[in-house]
Amino acid sequence: MAAGTALGACPVEAVDVHAFEVPTDGPDGTEQDGTLEWDSTTVVLVRVHAGGTTGLGYTYGDVSVAPFVTSRLAPAVAGGDALSPPALWQRMGARTRNAGRPGAGAMALSAVDVALWDLKARLLGLPLVRLLPAYHDRVPVYGSGGFTNYPPDRLTGQLAAWVEQGIPRVKLKTSREPEQDPRRLTAVRRAIGDGPKLFTDANGALGRKEALYWAHRFHDEWDVRWFEEPVGSADLEGLRLLRDRGPGRLDIAAGEYAFTTQDFASLVNGPAVDCLQADVTRCGGITGVLEVAGLSAARHLDLSAHCAPAVSAHAFCAVRRLRHLEYFHDHVRVERLLFDGIPAPESGALRPDTGRPGLGLDVRWADAEPYRVHGKRPA
Repeated sequence: MAAGTALGACPVEAVDVHAFEVPTDGPDGTEQDGTLEWDSTTVVLVRVHAGGTTGLGYTYGDVSVAPFVTSRLAPAVAGGDALSPPALWQRMGARTRNAGRPGAGAMALSAVDVALWDLKARLLGLPLVRLLPAYHDRVPVYGSGGFTNYPPDRLTGQLAAWVEQGIPRVKLKTSREPEQDPRRLTAVRRAIGDGPKLFTDANGALGRKEALYWAHRFHDEWDVRWFEEPVGSADLEGLRLLRDRGPGRLDIAAGEYAFTTQDFASLVNGPAVDCLQADVTRCGGITGVLEVAGLSAARHLDLSAHCAPAVSAHAFCAVRRLRHLEYFHDHVRVERLLFDGIPAPESGALRPDTGRPGLGLDVRWADAEPYRVHGKRPA
């Protein structure tokens, strides 16, 4: 236990914020899914200091999230008890009310909340997973990438490589040009064999009846077991249509763009999904994940972690109805660049490192510096 924590409250002394923009490694420097094309991934890194110790957290979003942290959230946590992340989470939530809680506000709050939990665990000398109410000691993963602009050899090679590494479930992006998907799915199924589970993600590219048509084809022709955001995640009626009328063994999933507890409540009322998703860097951080975990358990729905594997490996061990974690190509690249201590999949799962305090991560400042777009390197 760090000095000072044994006496009670440990006040937050400072918050600093950094952002790094890392180019993608896709064809011609771009990657595509059903509705978006991008050429870089931006990570906003937050550090919170107290008791001679530093905790870190981060989110994936626009660089504008960084000044939001500085202007709205750093003053909210300053002087607060670093050993009480949920209390500071509530204080930050009040500060975002008029500034905009969903979207960038929720991402900013999530990054600070993760940093506070990491800080508390480090102050207590514990790995984060041991501080949380953990039900599991590992999180199953699925390999995720398969972008719509990948040429056939890269598409099949990427997914087959995950299977060869012992990851028994893989996902590709679909529905940007639906007429191309049969060729892509056939090539992937041939490359990975019949055993691994095959997932698809339309990123909300399809209309309701078009999505229902493809749901049946995906299942019947390629044994697809997961159809993520077949329609936009705000189209709750459309998601319910797919869930109710789609194949029985094809799970409809959404939730990566849910920012508040009410967003998740809307998805489980009905319900609109077979499996709920949550992103720890968007949904309110670790405190938010714990709220969503209770909601999923109460509604008898599994919860799947969306991306950010280095944080999710700890946070989602505390989810009783855990399904799996999206081991997303872009985030794996960025986290390996920015941090030491990144866990690697073993036998298809990520196991948090219990030999290091907190998240077990250390920033690789020299490697990150060429990608900096906000803040200054610490002295």
